[in-house]
Amino acid sequence: MDLQSVLEKCGNFGPYQILLLALFGYTNIVSSLHYFSQTIISFTPSHRCSPPIDDIKPNYTSLLTCSVIHYDKDQSSFRDYKCTSWDFEKESDYESVTTELEWVCDDAFKLAVGQSFFFIGSALGSIFFGYLADRIGRLPACVLSTLTGASGDFFTSFVGGLPWFSFTRFISGLSMDTQYVLMYILVFEYLSPQHRTFGLNIILGVFYCFGLMISPWIAIWLGNWRSYLWAASLPALGMLLFPVCLHESVEWLLTKGKFDKAVNNLKSVAKFNGRQVGDSVFEEFVKHYREKLSNSQNKSTDTFMGMLRTPRMRKFTIILLIKSMIVTITFDILSRNVEGVGISPFKLFSYSGFCYLPAGLTIILFQNKIGRKGMACASLFVGAIITAATGYLVATLDSADYSVLLGFMVSLGRYGAVVAYDAEAQYAAEIIPTSVRGRGVANIHVIGNAFAFFSSYVIYLGTFYRPLPSLLISFVLLIGGCLCLALPETLHKQLPQTLEEGEVFAKGEKWYFFPCFSRRQETIKSASQLESANEATKKI
Repeated sequence: MDLQSVLEKCGNFGPYQILLLALFGYTNIVSSLHYFSQTIISFTPSHRCSPPIDDIKPNYTSLLTCSVIHYDKDQSSFRDYKCTSWDFEKESDYESVTTELEWVCDDAFKLAVGQSFFFIGSALGSIFFGYLADRIGRLPACVLSTLTGASGDFFTSFVGGLPWFSFTRFISGLSMDTQYVLMYILVFEYLSPQHRTFGLNIILGVFYCFGLMISPWIAIWLGNWRSYLWAASLPALGMLLFPVCLHESVEWLLTKGKFDKAVNNLKSVAKFNGRQVGDSVFEEFVKHYREKLSNSQNKSTDTFMGMLRTPRMRKFTIILLIKSMIVTITFDILSRNVEGVGISPFKLFSYSGFCYLPAGLTIILFQNKIGRKGMACASLFVGAIITAATGYLVATLDSADYSVLLGFMVSLGRYGAVVAYDAEAQYAAEIIPTSVRGRGVANIHVIGNAFAFFSSYVIYLGTFYRPLPSLLISFVLLIGGCLCLALPETLHKQLPQTLEEGEVFAKGEKWYFFPCFSRRQETIKSASQLESANEATKKI
């Protein structure tokens, strides 16, 4: 009598699961407001130097973006002055951190430095809160993670210089996605297997998308970045009610030997769902897991470092690490790089956020048809083409005349990044053997988040040449797509349980093998054989 068997009797898709999904949706709204706050507070509008307050006559002065040029009366010579203040073309009078602190021109690097600390925090936060979740439980770790990130956003609103801005962004980054991941685990565990894929993806697509799309309008309504950070951090207080409404992970309680608490949680779920479950079921359930826990000394000795000891597993691991870096930095850059295309960055950021829902549906509809490798390669190759085309169009077209086209291309690139990001997580989890899957996926995820440290600096390159971030990302995506060809297909296969099985998994499979093409070839071959058999019958 394992956990899934007991959950079927207690109800694995009843009122409690509906409540769980609703609160998961709330978590996604909080998570999207938190993650994309770094984009909303840092929009940099068009600007030029303020007129100098001295004896320089306006008739002989040219105001540029970062300097003031003063000509003599005959315009035979000139003097170049650096700007000391700027006039910004603010969107709806919105005051961003760059306009208030004037982090432009020679100080433009300060924003990139400060925002990069967010991703240092995300890497360390994933490790710390992952450890905390194993020590004190998934639910309290989820609440603490969310409150930590919200406090980072709140304290950021009071800073006025780079050192404190960097520190508070680091605190904010500690919970970049741990709040979402820990809540995901709770929902995954209590939800029936047949409802997991559709339910989790739809909730993620709708609520995360909702939080993302409303965030720019909240910022415009409040008028400045400090007030927006207060508003973005406020919903996190709602997480304090989660321990009152939800139960701790039963799986975690069982691994800690807290069988009575696990049974009490399951009885409470059954009562909430209106089910009656006999005590004998729970007695058999506890007996099963007591025996399982007592035999845990015989568990596998596989480790994450063991994945690097054999040639094929080493190749797969290195490719998955590089792929995680590429997908994570691409996702962040294409989500934030929405300026300079002739459309209000607030509107473009909001409207392009709608792509999360069709991206989730794309995964649901096509991943089981073209395969995991096909989905990963297609999203990366197509994303590279779209991003390169966007960079080329930004460089050659006037943004004022072609703003709709450029905005559409930016949204299309963002859609591709979301598909690649969602596809990468499941593909990595299936390639890594079961014995090290938890540690392997976590380590790959942490390294990907750490590499996103460079995303702010890649966006900063756009201050020198506007299309440069798009062109660089398209090149990186192309590399990622090529590397994916060296990975095995996992669709409709028995996944590896140990490192030994992982080393021989899909051995002999060609790099160009894709299930969709394989089925087509088998169909053609079967049709040809049938035709040959019919001809032979006719001759007889």
